[in-house]
Amino acid sequence: MPLANMGDTDEHRSTGYRLRQAALIGLLLLLTACASSPRREATFKPSRSGLADEPARAPENAIGTANDVLFRAMALVGTPYRHGGNTPAGGFDCSGLVDYIYRNAANILLPHSSRDMASMNGAKVRNMNELISSDLVFFRIGGDIGHVGVYVGKGRFVHAPNSGGTVRLDDIDGPYWRDHFAYGKRLLD
Repeated sequence: MPLANMGDTDEHRSTGYRLRQAALIGLLLLLTACASSPRREATFKPSRSGLADEPARAPENAIGTANDVLFRAMALVGTPYRHGGNTPAGGFDCSGLVDYIYRNAANILLPHSSRDMASMNGAKVRNMNELISSDLVFFRIGGDIGHVGVYVGKGRFVHAPNSGGTVRLDDIDGPYWRDHFAYGKRLLD
């Protein structure tokens, strides 16, 4: 028997065929993964907030729901900004982000404008140091309410700030946001 035919049985040919097939499928999966859109990376800068040492607080009667809001908000950090956007796949603007978070974590439907959200029922929180996790936070841009985010505690909030950016976590008492802070609104209690 020639050396080349040694061990060349139907069983070995079948095994070789399956190995080549598995390698081809693996290669196709790798190429598909490389061709898909890049995975967004959430970047969390250390907080410089003067409120960072405050104890974390949540609404007494809705701790579980507040935690769901926080986890949902934090999971969306890094999602691209898109004007009018309201889904992770399509991107978010500020009010679309807040509505998505509350709709999916608390089953609360919010209007799709920061101004309309600001006029909803709920206790107003005038001082930043009285905010609790899950409060909506509103900012005046040009004199009117023009931006909204979700307070996550320790002086930080999640929001979709601008075109070309991504959903991010910022210090609420940083220079820009402190100067534009209007009030918070407590929807959970």
